[in-house]
Amino acid sequence: MAIALKSTGPRQLKNTLARWLITVGGISVLFTLVLIFLYLLYVIKPIFESAKVEPVGQFEIRSTSPILSTGIDELKEVAFQINQQGEINFYQLVKSAAHEKGSLVLSKNLLGDKSTDSTTLVNVVDSGVENKLLLDSEGNVQLVAAKFFSNFDTGTREIIPSVAYPLGEEYLEIDENGVAFSQLSFGMDDEKAVFVGFTDDQRLIKTSLIAEDDFTYDSAYETIYQEIDFPVDHIDEILVTPDMALAFVRSDNQVYVYDLDDEDVVELKATIIPALEQSSTKPEHLTSMALLSGSSSILLGNSAGNVTQWFEVATDNGRQFKKIRSFKVSDNEAVSAIYTEQFRKSFYTLTPSGSMGVFYTTSEAELWRGQLTPKQPTAFAISPRADGLVVIENDLLKIFSVKNEHPEVTWSALWEEVWYEGYPEPEFIWQSTSGSDDFEGKFSLVPISFGTMKAAMYAMMFAVPIALSSAIYTAYFMTPGMRRKVKPTIELMEAFPTVILGFLAGLWLAPIIEDYLPAIAMLLILLPISVFVTAFAWHKLPKKIKAKVPETWAPMILIPVLILAASCAFLLSPVFETMFFGGDVRQFITNDLDINFDQRNSLVVGIAMGFAVIPTIFTMAEDAIFSVPKHLTSGSLALGATQWQTLAKVVLLTASPGIFSAVMMGLGRAVGETMIVLMATGNTPILDWSIFQGMRTLAANIAVEMPESEVGSSHYRILFLAAFVLFVFTFIFNTFAELIRQRLREKYSSL
Repeated sequence: MAIALKSTGPRQLKNTLARWLITVGGISVLFTLVLIFLYLLYVIKPIFESAKVEPVGQFEIRSTSPILSTGIDELKEVAFQINQQGEINFYQLVKSAAHEKGSLVLSKNLLGDKSTDSTTLVNVVDSGVENKLLLDSEGNVQLVAAKFFSNFDTGTREIIPSVAYPLGEEYLEIDENGVAFSQLSFGMDDEKAVFVGFTDDQRLIKTSLIAEDDFTYDSAYETIYQEIDFPVDHIDEILVTPDMALAFVRSDNQVYVYDLDDEDVVELKATIIPALEQSSTKPEHLTSMALLSGSSSILLGNSAGNVTQWFEVATDNGRQFKKIRSFKVSDNEAVSAIYTEQFRKSFYTLTPSGSMGVFYTTSEAELWRGQLTPKQPTAFAISPRADGLVVIENDLLKIFSVKNEHPEVTWSALWEEVWYEGYPEPEFIWQSTSGSDDFEGKFSLVPISFGTMKAAMYAMMFAVPIALSSAIYTAYFMTPGMRRKVKPTIELMEAFPTVILGFLAGLWLAPIIEDYLPAIAMLLILLPISVFVTAFAWHKLPKKIKAKVPETWAPMILIPVLILAASCAFLLSPVFETMFFGGDVRQFITNDLDINFDQRNSLVVGIAMGFAVIPTIFTMAEDAIFSVPKHLTSGSLALGATQWQTLAKVVLLTASPGIFSAVMMGLGRAVGETMIVLMATGNTPILDWSIFQGMRTLAANIAVEMPESEVGSSHYRILFLAAFVLFVFTFIFNTFAELIRQRLREKYSSL
């Protein structure tokens, strides 16, 4: 008794210590999961925040004449304005070593010595951020650009402004007849400049300046003049796309689209006629027009306070301009001006009362709405990085900061069909990067979520029947001696690196499946038939012959039979391919069945990932079946039930919670698998259940694109959102699986 008491103390201490360690470990796991959850939310949260426009500062500029245009440098340190007298004035927005905040840094007369005292600017046409096209009262045209350079001579950064003349300081001869323009627009690159204008004598003309090499200060260029047939006698507005491919000409309530690519003739490509309500009291009419970044879309504002987006869509009758979406800017005011960002699909709207709205086209999001000035500002400009605004109201220059980092991301854009520029209809698309500067990221999570489910489904279709049937046979029918060899061997398969499985699937298995598709189909028939035939033949053998074969080795008879059946399938494959598919199954599938075929497809993924999942399901299911109490099976057999009846009615029901958990663990493994999907599929984010096409999964997408994403960008945060979706999906799925498992345990625990 004393000895027992003496041993109880250390044992109790060990039990208590173990209990506390297990408790702390469990709490630590839960705490870690909560931290992961919160960190993912922390990274994701900014993409769903609304835009913010806040005032930074203002100062008087004391202009001697009305201001026609304004702008700001990339770092928001120097702003400029161009007034009617032809002066360009640069102002310091932040204090520097050389200049105080609000001081005049540089002032220059853009009209030059050739102008008279009465010459004034009548219009300033913007193109991009730097280039400004000046039209004066004498009918002269000149192109200037505000340039900014960084200087570090004082030890700190200082922005030095200057004025450049991309086409030279001489006036440009846009019209060979020398007539002034009432409307003018242009586009320009390093080798070519295209001007489209409407002259005072009612001619619509196109003028092309083609440089011999690249445009420099004193470069020589060839001038080509073309006159455009135009059906009306007045024009309200002209816009030329930056790529100089199209010109949009607005006259009253119609927009004429001209193709500028032909150097011989300018043809009318399309006519856009928006549907406007023409009531007797307040008829609607177009009031403004702007080109969206990328030059594929045109924005039209009207007197009813609406902005509509139009772009070309492929139809049965060819490519046509269609209204894609509409934005409500105001209930009682017209849209007086539309300003677009240089690199994104955001745009700003102004009304006569000074009300401003910020919208993003693709996501159809209203990002911000407010009042910057008591009335419509004299001049307005967006900073090159779209993180600031410069607004001129009378003699006040106002600077606003803009926080609008992720305008393209909304919940609907992530999970609903979106109509992107150039596409014939709304679609679910994931395409995060491109080689084009005008590319718009497409971040639909639907294709990669679908790919995750598709990959898991095909893997489970392959793995579950094999794993469960193997577990049942191993735990219930196999002899103990063989079980001790088979079970550890299959468990060791789980340690096999999935990157090797993916490598073998992509480079070895995929070409074999492509070359022997009839053999793969025949395997589904020959293997089960050969098993049943062999089993039936074994059953009919005399007992004397069966007794000579050790019971442990009886199942091994199937191995050469299966190898023979598989060999026959591959040997007969070319014969069947020639007889039924014209010698090429892949061509038959692609051309006759009109089904796309990828070499690395869902079939390859299902087989490869199935092999990775089988050990997980087998091990847990086999343990659950083998752990069924022996008195239950013995009692069932004693009552006259056969082995199969006992298996179906007692063993499997009792082990069902464990079997269900095994399947769920296998599904979790399949959902989170990365390397096999990455290497064995075409990695294409498409919505197609076809077994002959690949997919892209959430896990594989994160692995592929996270290294190349810019930290803090929309792409970066959406990848974290994809991880969050995967995390939540597995959490919810496992929770329901646990609830079902508990129900099964309660239901069959009384057996």
